[in-house]
Amino acid sequence: MEHQKPNVLHTFSGIDHISVPVNEPWQVKLTDPAISAMTDFRVSALFKVDPEDTIDDALLKMKAAGLRLGFVMEARSEKILGAITSYDIMGEKPMRYLQSVGFADRGVTHKDIKVKDIMEKVSDWVVVEMTNVETTSVQSVLDVFQKIGRTHLPVLDTKEGKEHRLCGLFSSSKLLRLTEEARSKTSKGHKA
Repeated sequence: MEHQKPNVLHTFSGIDHISVPVNEPWQVKLTDPAISAMTDFRVSALFKVDPEDTIDDALLKMKAAGLRLGFVMEARSEKILGAITSYDIMGEKPMRYLQSVGFADRGVTHKDIKVKDIMEKVSDWVVVEMTNVETTSVQSVLDVFQKIGRTHLPVLDTKEGKEHRLCGLFSSSKLLRLTEEARSKTSKGHKA
């Protein structure tokens, strides 16, 4: 039996700067498969927030992680209760919540608001199926965002028509960033 000589691993040094890894493409075309612009939770972890966290604590955690959305998880389980975005926390939702509970009468302040008080419950989500995502384009996802007027679009994998498992997420801001070049070429093409 002949033994193959293993390839030699070569090392080097003297690098001045190293950037963090990027798990997403720099740009995608409008005709690329939609999955190429999806955050895939089958290969990267989703960001979890406790329903009992104050919204200020949740926002600090999101900022530290560099994210704009947290999935609200039931304690000691894998059940997702909802989602909260930095926009929810910094927008008008906290004030609407305070008005709904009569904060002036009860002494409730912004610091008392918990994630569970203003999160978007799973039952209110607009979602798409992974099987559909696998057969569609980036342009189709952009069209859906324009139609539904939301910032995030969860992707579900459904087993036997019953058990829904979160497997991915589209973010409108990420999608706009990834398609900036393609959209600018398209708009220039229409003007000509």
